[in-house]
Amino acid sequence: MEFLLSDDQLTLAEGVKDYLAGTHGPEVLRRLDEGSNRDPAIWQGLVEMGLPGLLVPEDQGGLGLKLLDAALIAAECGRACLAEPLVDTAFVAVPWLAAKGDTADMSAIASGEKTVPLAHKINGWVADGDGASLQSVDPLRKLAAAPENATDDPHLLDLGALMSAAQLVGIADAMLEQAVEYAKMRHQFGQPIGAFQAVKHHLATATVALEFAKPVVWRAAQAMDDSIDRASVHVSHAKLAAGDAALQMAETAIQIHGAMGYTYEVDLHFWMKRSWALIGAWGHRAFHMKRVDDAVIGGSLDIGPAHTFA
Repeated sequence: MEFLLSDDQLTLAEGVKDYLAGTHGPEVLRRLDEGSNRDPAIWQGLVEMGLPGLLVPEDQGGLGLKLLDAALIAAECGRACLAEPLVDTAFVAVPWLAAKGDTADMSAIASGEKTVPLAHKINGWVADGDGASLQSVDPLRKLAAAPENATDDPHLLDLGALMSAAQLVGIADAMLEQAVEYAKMRHQFGQPIGAFQAVKHHLATATVALEFAKPVVWRAAQAMDDSIDRASVHVSHAKLAAGDAALQMAETAIQIHGAMGYTYEVDLHFWMKRSWALIGAWGHRAFHMKRVDDAVIGGSLDIGPAHTFA
């Protein structure tokens, strides 16, 4: 059976992409990295598009859409390396709170007045529940303390892992674009390095991994929307595929940039750090691999492409 992304879903995602491209470019990331405050106009624009309330029910001031819609938007947030608490608040906290029956703050979240940037384990650090904030490996991605035992909730873990995976495919897309553009600019032996067979091979290999990961992420979102059996395994598969694709793309982009991706000479480092932060967030690789392996060994999951998305 084939499931196609609808025109409405693609149009909304494209609108978010265009908005972020015009308001949240590398110059914003540089200012934030230097200690500047967030630009309230960027958050207000997200609010005007209705994104904080994307998953909030319509009777509480939201749009009442699905996790698949949110995953498509999260990918665009990753592409822009968005330094706003949209994904964790609107696409992770909202469905988690709704499932718990805690809807008191839904209207305030939908209007953009309240954010709930849930904390989670990352790079060995865990919020201790006292309201303190923690800094991740990505200087633009701060973690706030979560409610006590929140990160022990499997549903919350699945939501966080899913939306991390969605952001990772967007981040990988952005790193691919930067690598391709730099391969056109950088010359060796009188021609752009993008003309060399080895560079083409590395880009193609990373791109194949990325193109495989995308439908795996959309499938996981659909699985959670449909509450299918073992949706958690689909989410783990998505986190693995997206994390591996982003890591491979980062390594390729670094090579093409002549290792300058590690420096402030180019902007690539912002997307690299965000990818590393998200790969380590909401469950590490060994955890998600075990969930997938257990399902495959038990014969309860066809790990092949159950659905294809265009």
